[in-house]
Amino acid sequence: MSEPIVLISHHTIREGKLDAFRTFFPQGTQLIWEQKPGTLVFLAYVDEDSGEVSFVHVFPDAEAVDVHIEGVDERSKQAYEFMQPKSFEIYGTPSDEVLEMMEPTTGSGVTLSINKDYIGGFLRLKSG
Repeated sequence: MSEPIVLISHHTIREGKLDAFRTFFPQGTQLIWEQKPGTLVFLAYVDEDSGEVSFVHVFPDAEAVDVHIEGVDERSKQAYEFMQPKSFEIYGTPSDEVLEMMEPTTGSGVTLSINKDYIGGFLRLKSG
């Protein structure tokens, strides 16, 4: 049985870039919606000080994460005009390719936390 994977990332918003990021974000979200059907959840939240944005991704399995990361270098390059990475959290067991891709991202203050031991739960996409 495949396991769901959750990826949460935290980024510092560059000085004076929040409004531009808010304009940029819907365009990027639309591309992910259209091109990455295995990405079940893609949400962004800005903290109360408007200094940090956090993204929550949920995938049904490792294969969907692999598809999601295709083209991530270009998407990140565009997004990093507005923010810089702070930390990443992975819940579940992604492919070795994803883990290798994440390694260079960490360092110089950027942290990576991996929690592979999935014990169960559920994701309800509709109420009722």
